[in-house]
Amino acid sequence: MRKKIDVEAAPSNDGTMYPPPFDAHCQARRRKKLGDAAGLTQFGVNRLTLPPDTWSSQRHWHSRCDEFVYVLSGEVVLVTDAGEEILRAGDCAGFKHGDENGHCLQNRSNTDAIILEVGTRDAADCATYSSIDMLHPPHDTPARYTHRDGTPYPNLKRRI
Repeated sequence: MRKKIDVEAAPSNDGTMYPPPFDAHCQARRRKKLGDAAGLTQFGVNRLTLPPDTWSSQRHWHSRCDEFVYVLSGEVVLVTDAGEEILRAGDCAGFKHGDENGHCLQNRSNTDAIILEVGTRDAADCATYSSIDMLHPPHDTPARYTHRDGTPYPNLKRRI
C-alpha cells in the first residue's frame, strides 16, 4: 500500500460553519485534511490556505487539544492577548491546551498564505472564543456552537 498522500485529492474542509456575523472573515479559508487522508486518528494535520483578508478562525483556545502552526509560504499576523506578531515562511508557533490566551492567524497581505496546522484530537475538547460570545462544545453536544451560557446557535451548513 502506498503511503504518499495526494494532497489535491485529500478531503477538504473549506469555508466555515461559524454563525453570522462571526463567519465573515473565515469564509474563504481552505483546508486540506492531510492527517485524515493518511488515516491518522490521534492528531490532525491540515494544509491551510488563507487568501488575502482571510482569517484562520476567530480568536480561540482549546481546553484539551494542543495546536501547532508552521508557515510554509506567505505572511500572517498572529493575534493573541499579547498583541500581534508577524509570522513569515519558516516561522512557527504552538498553543498548549488550557492556555486561555486565544489566538488566530490573519492574512493581511495581498498574496495567499499557506500554513501547516497540527493538533491533537480529543472528543471532550471545548474551544472558547476569546473575543466573542461563542463556544465550540465537546463532540457529544448536539449544538456545533453555543453562547457562553450554553444557548445554542443554529447549526449551519458549511459556507464557502
